[in-house]
Amino acid sequence: MFKKLLRWFFAVLILSGIGYTFYFIYQKSLPKEEVSEVESPYIFNVVRKTVATGSIVPQREITIKSRVSGILEEIFVEAGQTVSLGQTIARIRIIPNAASLIQAESVVDRAKITVRDAELDYNRQKGLFDQQVISASDLQPIKLKWDLALQELEAAENNLEVVKEGATKKASQNSTIVLSTASGTVLDVPVKKGASIIESNNFNEGTTIATVADMKALMFKGNLDESEVGKIQEGLPIRIQIAAIPDKSIPAKLDYIAPKGTDVNGAIQFEIKAYIKPEKGSIIRAGYSANADIVLAQKDSVLCLKESTIKQEKEKRYVEVQAGATFEKRYVVCGISDDINTEIIQGIKQGEKVKSAKLDTP
Repeated sequence: MFKKLLRWFFAVLILSGIGYTFYFIYQKSLPKEEVSEVESPYIFNVVRKTVATGSIVPQREITIKSRVSGILEEIFVEAGQTVSLGQTIARIRIIPNAASLIQAESVVDRAKITVRDAELDYNRQKGLFDQQVISASDLQPIKLKWDLALQELEAAENNLEVVKEGATKKASQNSTIVLSTASGTVLDVPVKKGASIIESNNFNEGTTIATVADMKALMFKGNLDESEVGKIQEGLPIRIQIAAIPDKSIPAKLDYIAPKGTDVNGAIQFEIKAYIKPEKGSIIRAGYSANADIVLAQKDSVLCLKESTIKQEKEKRYVEVQAGATFEKRYVVCGISDDINTEIIQGIKQGEKVKSAKLDTP
């Protein structure tokens, strides 16, 4: 009797499991009930823009270099200090080249010998002239030869002084003194006292003593992808957001778009520039990273809908407008969009309800 009841129990259990399985499959096959959310059109300021990344740099940045080679004997400025045009930046101590020094000394010695010989010749001919043995025309070439020898000696002595000291005593400016070639703020002094300095010439860029820039004239310098550069033009208004000053933006206009792009990590980027002028009292440092919001189009106080509520049907766009308990399709004419908010020009009025999303019931 017990075994018979047990068999009946397992049979009922198996049939119940099979029945529940069929019921579950049937329920899953039924169409799911849709729950719709609605929202109304609203008044909004739509701004369509693109963003360029870059940094803040001075409009004019000058590197100051030495005109002579040697050792940096003194440096008179430091980063952050304001300098004026012609102010002394540094002093260079000349380390004479041994070969050049020997050659210059040899030229001086030869010039002295030439002067002594020309002087003896002149004195001898001058005595004959005084005795009226020779004429003034005969004496003149001898005097000229002596004068030229004196000039050559002076030139040789000046050259020797330049080799030793870097300048002559008669020179109005000592080439061992490095002067600022612009007024502004010292951004960097990359060398220290005692460093070896290479002169700037036609064959060598030379050692940079200091970098000076006018921090009252700054600009945004950034890059824009090739897919966006066709949408912009010079003169467009932009707003510059500086990472170090997140609560403030600087208005400017686009002043320059590079005519040629460059390959940056496999992507073609175009350089853009926008000149800015810091507000009085504000401190903006060179090298700040920044983004430029370039306004492509803007409309204020226009009727808008969320971009997600607008659907596409071939070349037309439509929304589903609430009509009682159902929704009806209505075609709309759209204006500008910032990818979140879209301007509605025609097709719907303020106060109407639009289907915004579908949520599947669990």
